[in-house]
Amino acid sequence: MAELSDHRLTFKEMCAKFDVTPRTLRYYEYIELLTPEREGRTRFYTPREVARMTLIMRGRRFGFPLEEIRQWLEMYETEGTQVQMRTWVENATRQIGELTRQRDEIDEAIAELTRLRDEAQATLES
Repeated sequence: MAELSDHRLTFKEMCAKFDVTPRTLRYYEYIELLTPEREGRTRFYTPREVARMTLIMRGRRFGFPLEEIRQWLEMYETEGTQVQMRTWVENATRQIGELTRQRDEIDEAIAELTRLRDEAQATLES
């Protein structure tokens, strides 16, 4: 049995693990977010690629653009953990502000839609 550090996922396993389409996974490779090992035409994803994909998916969930995620992942390779973490804190702080602004806009839209619905309902009942 292979050790966990030696475990590699196939293309299909990687898609299933992260619930992404083959097109998405190929695109992430194309823009160099992921670099799987290749044996002939077969791709294998190492624990490093699985960890990168975990961070990519987390970044997408929080609304970060793919290019920003790519740059952040590259920082680890070129500048180390401290610079990467400092950048992460800055980016996260900015994104929290953006998500808060979006939430406020959604709250306002819900309040206005509720008011208009209630007015229409009252008109129907009178």
